[in-house]
Order: sequence, then C-alpha cells, then structure tokens
Amino acid sequence: MNSCGTHESSNGGSQIRGSKTNKFAYIWVGNSETQCPRQCVWPFHQPIYGPQSPPLVAPNIDVGLDGMVINLASLLARIVTNPFGNGYFQGSKDAPLEAASACLGVYGKGSYPGYAEDLLTDPTTGVSYNAHGYNGKKYLLPALYDPSSSTCSTLV
Repeated sequence: MNSCGTHESSNGGSQIRGSKTNKFAYIWVGNSETQCPRQCVWPFHQPIYGPQSPPLVAPNIDVGLDGMVINLASLLARIVTNPFGNGYFQGSKDAPLEAASACLGVYGKGSYPGYAEDLLTDPTTGVSYNAHGYNGKKYLLPALYDPSSSTCSTLV
C-alpha cells in the first residue's frame, strides 16, 4: 500500500524451455486507484504535495487503469535499463534514479511533479494524453531521462 509498483530481480533457479537460469527480473504494479491514489495516479487525482490544480481527465476514463499504464511504462523502462541493479542509473545504488524515476511526474514539455503542462487534450471528451495507441486509444506515458542532453525527454 506504500508503493505504486516495483521492479526487482532474483537469483532463484528456474527452468525456462529446458535450460536452467539463475537470474530473472520482474515487475509488480498495484491497482493505482485503490493503493495510494494521491501518489500513484497523479495527475488524475489530487497530489499529496505541490500545486493543487484540478486533476486531469484520465485518457481511458478509468483512473486505476490509466495510473497502472503510467506505472507499468515507467517500470518497463527501468527494468530494461537496470534489470539487476548494475545497469544504467544515477546516484546511490541503494536509491537509484533510473531512466523513468529520474523524471517522476514529468509528462509534457515544461511539466514537473504537480504541474502536467503541455499535454494533448481531446476536444470531445476532455481527456489529457501524450501518446496514441492501437485503435485510437490514448495514453499518458512518463518522460524518460536522456543522458545525452541531461534532460527529461517527453513525447509532447
């Protein structure tokens, strides 16, 4: 109840297609609407801290699902770049800033935690988003840290 999600790795043995592997990485994502909504589904819910601007309308009108999409996207970027804790990160290994966690709360150009800024808005439904998916779906995805420019890179 105190985490939106996490990625970890294990040294436990497992069988994958007949060959033994000792290391694997995994992701856990909780239900963002029921577990810490003020932390896990911002900007679709009032934040715990920072500017208290009105929440945005979730792209798929399901705050829990849209929050889980944000958390899953963030964790996928983190597990790809730092699956076993010895990949890309900044700062201390005990509390690393990874590709997405270095840009926490950043979704559009000029945004920062508590202020979503320049996102796309559907004129019919009022939903806010920055990515287009299959079959017209809209999503809000987190920015990723770009080491070449030392900035958070956003889709819009």
